[in-house]
Amino acid sequence: MAKLILSMDGLVLKEIPITKERMTIGRKPHNDIQIENLAVSGEHAVIVTIMNDSFLEDLNSTNGTLVNGQPIKKHFLQNNDVIELGKYKLKFVQEAGGQAAAAADFEKTMVLRPAAMKAAVEQARTAGAGGAQAAQAARAAAVRQAASAAAPGAAERDSRVPGAAPAAPAPARPAGQPIGVVQILSGPNAGKELELVKPLTTLGKPGVQVAVLTRRPQGYFITHVEGATQPMVNGQSIGAAPHALKDHDLIELAGVKMEFFLRS
Repeated sequence: MAKLILSMDGLVLKEIPITKERMTIGRKPHNDIQIENLAVSGEHAVIVTIMNDSFLEDLNSTNGTLVNGQPIKKHFLQNNDVIELGKYKLKFVQEAGGQAAAAADFEKTMVLRPAAMKAAVEQARTAGAGGAQAAQAARAAAVRQAASAAAPGAAERDSRVPGAAPAAPAPARPAGQPIGVVQILSGPNAGKELELVKPLTTLGKPGVQVAVLTRRPQGYFITHVEGATQPMVNGQSIGAAPHALKDHDLIELAGVKMEFFLRS
């Protein structure tokens, strides 16, 4: 389970477990996390949690929201991220058990160029950290490289900790329900395909543009997560709400064009 550690001037005030799908942060008492300070807006920000992934969104606050010192509108929270609201800080902590569950429950992939894969391996080799950290970095790079070979054009972001149980197999799809597929149309990986067999798939480039594709009983949906602009579907911005995908929709995400289609 993830939690937030609220502090001010280095003094820890309390720990807040993330137990709801939507948790609001603000000065007014109706918020899930109330911070009584004039620098904090009445409804300042919200944290939305989809299974084991949490996303922070600023609600057009007066003074803005910072994560690790950088202003954000929408941000995919990662372990040890520090949210700043005025003098208050909220540290996001993803406990080890939650990380292992996340790895077992969903596949997180992102479109990467081959050069980026090579850079990740080189970074692992030259890591200046201690032996255990260097080994973990090398392992992560090897996992990404193996995932690239298994599903060309996509690299799996492995969030498992050392010693964690292996990821569970992909859940079986309901009988008769077609499976969604994304085919890359532009760039060096053009022609490659990624089957959307897990409940949640993350696509894009962190820090540039990220979206999640979710598999629901009603079909597949794409939702904007990070970046100044929303992804495009058939030439139109999808907006902030989840957007239902139809057979042969054309998606533009992080400078890459791809086609979504259904395979029986």
